[in-house]
Amino acid sequence: MAGAEPLNETDIVTKLSPRSVADTVSRLTTMISAKGMKLFCVIDQGAEARQAGLQLRDTMLVIFGSPAGGTPVMVASPLAALDLPLKVLVWADGGQTKVSYYAPAALAVRHHLGADLARNLAGIDALTDGLVAQ
Repeated sequence: MAGAEPLNETDIVTKLSPRSVADTVSRLTTMISAKGMKLFCVIDQGAEARQAGLQLRDTMLVIFGSPAGGTPVMVASPLAALDLPLKVLVWADGGQTKVSYYAPAALAVRHHLGADLARNLAGIDALTDGLVAQ
């Protein structure tokens, strides 16, 4: 994997949520559970910054996935473990709540995955579409 290209903004999907950061994260974690996926962690990066005496907009990182889906990806490409489990960043930006994550297609290219394994990552698109729906 020599010469891997750095990620750029086209490798990141960002969607607008009609809810606050906290409400969007709450809805996302509920959806993750309802789909039988594993919620590994929610990191409130804004709160952590405040505890350190720093300012950061509302920013929360949700880390989740399916070991049944992610493990075959990591077997095929061990460095995919740097990108898995999946992560969704929910953040405030100028009065809007944004939902951002690495594009599944970009991850598939980055880790040289075939179409069968790339499908293991693609569900994040439908999940976040449901998340930001009215």
